[in-house]
Amino acid sequence: MIYPIFGSWAWGGLLDGGGWLENLGFLDFAGSSVVHSIGGWLALAGAVVLGPRIGKYGPDGKAHAITGHNIPLAALGVFILWFGWFGFNPGSTTTGEGLIGYIAVTTNLAAAAGAIMAMFTSWLIVKKPDASMALNGALAGLVAITCPCDGVSPIAAIIIGSIAGVLVVLSVLFIDNVLHVDDPVGAVSVHGVCGAWGTLSAGLFNLESGLFYGGGLRQLGVQMLGAGTAFVWAFGLGLLLFGAIHKTMWLRVSAEEELKGLDIGEHGMEAYSGFQIFTTT
Repeated sequence: MIYPIFGSWAWGGLLDGGGWLENLGFLDFAGSSVVHSIGGWLALAGAVVLGPRIGKYGPDGKAHAITGHNIPLAALGVFILWFGWFGFNPGSTTTGEGLIGYIAVTTNLAAAAGAIMAMFTSWLIVKKPDASMALNGALAGLVAITCPCDGVSPIAAIIIGSIAGVLVVLSVLFIDNVLHVDDPVGAVSVHGVCGAWGTLSAGLFNLESGLFYGGGLRQLGVQMLGAGTAFVWAFGLGLLLFGAIHKTMWLRVSAEEELKGLDIGEHGMEAYSGFQIFTTT
């Protein structure tokens, strides 16, 4: 319900007439807002209702990292996503034309810039070039360029991706340490925050209507309206729906099941047999 209704506002012209955002001139070529920020803001609502994992925050409120067990597998997943994005963004042209190659270039440049800048930003802040932050930086650059990928220059794509790479690190730390919302993989930062940034970037860097190319403030204003509407729509309804699920069907598993792991609770088997100190019988 939440995705298609907002999609009709921004992409209604693909079916039977333009939606109200589309009629205002809202730009979102492949979905920085329609796809990514909607999902990111819903993830924020879900994380707020669900609450943090056991052990995430100490008695003093300080956040404790609960790290993934296999960074190479995480990297493989990111590179599969990166590869798939060449279908996601260029494929949104829906026709086989020269624009596909151009979009592939801007998409790749933004991803690479995001990965590099996220690595350097984490290096400056936490004194280590955090691999997981660099991986999220690549995704942040991809999410950000998804909106303006068809209408910005390659240099602008690098700038957009670079800002996304910095932004995703700052956002992860802010959500973790200030808001105290437990987001295990940084989904809110990657998809919500950087999706919103990508949407706004079209109002700045679009070659025809962007502020930096003589287009004035109108396009930026429309982009801000679209990004803000996405947040209010997805986060607001998300809180209502996750809250209703939590009250009626129990959204969260028991503490015992959480500690054992959902592989056991949901599937009756362990991901790594014999690793835990308990049995599945």
